[in-house]
Amino acid sequence: MRQELMSLPKTLADDVARNLVMVAKLIDEEPEKAYGYSRVALRLASRVAAVREAAGFAAYATQKYTEALAEFRAARRMTGNVDLWPVMADCERGLGRPERALAMAGEPEVQKLDKAGQVEMRLVAAGARRDMGQLDAAIVTLQSSELASNSVQPWTARLRYAYADALLAIGREDEAREWFAKTVESDKDGATDASDRLAELDGVEFVDALAADDEVDDEGVPSSSAAIENPADKQEEREKDEKDEKGEDNEDEDRDGNGTS
Repeated sequence: MRQELMSLPKTLADDVARNLVMVAKLIDEEPEKAYGYSRVALRLASRVAAVREAAGFAAYATQKYTEALAEFRAARRMTGNVDLWPVMADCERGLGRPERALAMAGEPEVQKLDKAGQVEMRLVAAGARRDMGQLDAAIVTLQSSELASNSVQPWTARLRYAYADALLAIGREDEAREWFAKTVESDKDGATDASDRLAELDGVEFVDALAADDEVDDEGVPSSSAAIENPADKQEEREKDEKDEKGEDNEDEDRDGNGTS
């Protein structure tokens, strides 16, 4: 990217670079803001492939798939690079055209992808199969040497997760549980919610220990709303209440007696 920006005047290149940095910084947590920065960069340097690619990913992150696809195509025309092929196919899915995504999965460009790109293309193709209601075919699509491998690669967790989710979708719960467990083993960064899905299958329910209405006093003791009640205390309270009631009854009888005399 730096080399591409060197073709611009220095001041302009610096402005574009600052906006691209913000896109990369915000795209995961605040995609709409990232999209805004990408549009600024695009207005400044629309003939730079890295800018078109960044604009495509920002649009993709905000589900603007038509715009994303146009930017990815532009970037590909500028560079001749096939790396964007899987995400372009996924844009077709986002636009409700899974059959086009499947067609792209069979194109010669896929063979030019590196291993990570081919795995990504397999995930997109399986997703397209599911979009079309072809659940069994989706499972077959995901079955591969990469899935069967015991080595953990950057794509391993996502591939295992997709396989587990597909198995669960057709009711193969035991196998799904096994693959969610394998996903947890490989997902060191917590990129998926496999642990939650596994707990759900095991019937585990998580309880919030810090409920919003619970309070803790200065000594760290939970308030009455959260404390565990002592049965002896409850018995003492009942006896006190009974004494109070008897006292009130005696007072009523005294008042009645004085009123009739």
